[in-house]
Amino acid sequence: MTDTQASNRFAPGTFSHPSVPAGPARMIAAQTRMELSLFLRNGEQLLVALVIPVAVLFALAAVDLGAVPEPRIDYAITAVLTLSVMGTAFTGQAIAVGFDRRYGALKRLGGTPLPSSVIIAGKIVATLVLVAGQSILLGAIAAALGWRPDPAGLGVAVVLIALGSISFSAMGLLLGGTLKAEIVLALANLIWFLLIGAAGLAIGVADLPAVVHDLLVVVPSYALTSALVTAGGGGFPALATLVLLAWTAVTGGLAVRYFSFT
Repeated sequence: MTDTQASNRFAPGTFSHPSVPAGPARMIAAQTRMELSLFLRNGEQLLVALVIPVAVLFALAAVDLGAVPEPRIDYAITAVLTLSVMGTAFTGQAIAVGFDRRYGALKRLGGTPLPSSVIIAGKIVATLVLVAGQSILLGAIAAALGWRPDPAGLGVAVVLIALGSISFSAMGLLLGGTLKAEIVLALANLIWFLLIGAAGLAIGVADLPAVVHDLLVVVPSYALTSALVTAGGGGFPALATLVLLAWTAVTGGLAVRYFSFT
């Protein structure tokens, strides 16, 4: 036995066949776990995703605001669900991606064997998981406050929340993946506040002419909120659903085209 063979810790042929790369499903699952872990460590994102929506839900249910019809909790929960979706899928997503790009984290991640599609898919799946948890928590609180939605409408609402999450996530990836972090931070929060206002108008915090309501339906937060109101009453919001699909297609396509890891 030669000195080289004696010093070799591995049996001959151990590395003769390269390891098989993980499949897309395993890669997306690993990326999703990482995204969830990073989110749960971020106190600011938890504030926007959980604390603020819960506080707003109690405020809207307790305070008589504008022309919100009774029972107010039925309308308050729809606006708050939209608020939580926007906070997680849009604002939190955009800011996190923007600063990941600034500090080079995405550049290093993009240099790994993970395809860019897997990285983006992991972020979207993590967003859906987080939104599902938020929705269950907020729904339980609303039920304790007297919310009694139409059972058939709950299934439609689940689909709408998932669609809204994907749509706002695409918007967040587009914003965070194309602009500088400082601009993203300011613009994401500004857009978030404007979208909150549109969600409030959808539940009737102010009396508006019918023509204004027809125009506001193109705003994604208004579309999602009004769609949830319709679903909660047992109806199907066809127009609002089409609006959300259009936002998803346009912003998702632009995000894929212009998203930058640096």
